[in-house]
Amino acid sequence: MATQTVNGKAFEYALLLEFYERLNKITSVSITENEPYHNAKGCFDSFVENEQDTFRITASAAINFLIDIEPRLSNGISKEDVLVLEIVSDQAGQTGDVRDVLIIRSLQKWEIGISAKNNHRAVKHSRLSLNIDFGEKWLGVPCSQNYFDEIKPIFDMLANLKASDKSTKWTSIENMHQVVYIPILNAFRKELLRLDKENSSIVAENLVQYLIGNEDFYKVIKGNKKVEIQAYNLSGTLNLPFENIKPKARIPKLKLPSRLIEIVYQDNSTTTLLVSLNEGWQISFRIHNASSRVEPSLKFDINLVSAPHTLFTNHIFIA
Repeated sequence: MATQTVNGKAFEYALLLEFYERLNKITSVSITENEPYHNAKGCFDSFVENEQDTFRITASAAINFLIDIEPRLSNGISKEDVLVLEIVSDQAGQTGDVRDVLIIRSLQKWEIGISAKNNHRAVKHSRLSLNIDFGEKWLGVPCSQNYFDEIKPIFDMLANLKASDKSTKWTSIENMHQVVYIPILNAFRKELLRLDKENSSIVAENLVQYLIGNEDFYKVIKGNKKVEIQAYNLSGTLNLPFENIKPKARIPKLKLPSRLIEIVYQDNSTTTLLVSLNEGWQISFRIHNASSRVEPSLKFDINLVSAPHTLFTNHIFIA
């Protein structure tokens, strides 16, 4: 497993562990020891003690804050109202759920989720290829035949290169940006604009929901000596009171965009498109080849460049 993944999984485990340590003295808590749990524990255990401590201290700082803004974490109705801590399998991400850690009280019909990130902010890694209908998959609206006709010659060329020699490297393609990246990005840009024009009421909103997930969640980003917490409160399920106990801070609902404003290339870039939407959303799509060998598919590294001012963000610095 790549170090990024191992770090991420170790951080998920540290969050689970710290939630348990903090809450089991004041409320009934249980941990679901499923396969993702054992996998994350294995990643955490692979670090030496002082690295484990760093994960735990960071997780602990985030949790202290979450307990303040989510009263239901520490308050149950009764002994039977068990707070269940669970690490989610990676499969869930494919259905649009980006949460890594779930915290559930089934008696209260309540749950919150956390997306745990270790030093990185990418929201999705999605592919483009001749048999991927990104319109259907991301937005619920299929791409046109024109789009597929436009990208076909490029992906066919890549497929032929791979077929003639499996070890062909991307670096062997002359002017790769001009012959591969730019034509694919131009076709993608044109198609996204067309989809938006023909389905103007849904594309902008569906695009953001595809990228940040269809469930409300907190994103906890572990940095160097700090942790950042963002609240993606799209449906208003975060930050609820428990009986007469109110959260110590208010988290506004996040407004989804309702229209696409423009799609332009990032300054001096042949690999990155910037998609601007209303309500203050901007997303970057950077295209790249996922491996060193040529294959007939490309990957997007998708990042949130800017979010609405209603996105609640808190930085906690750690000594």
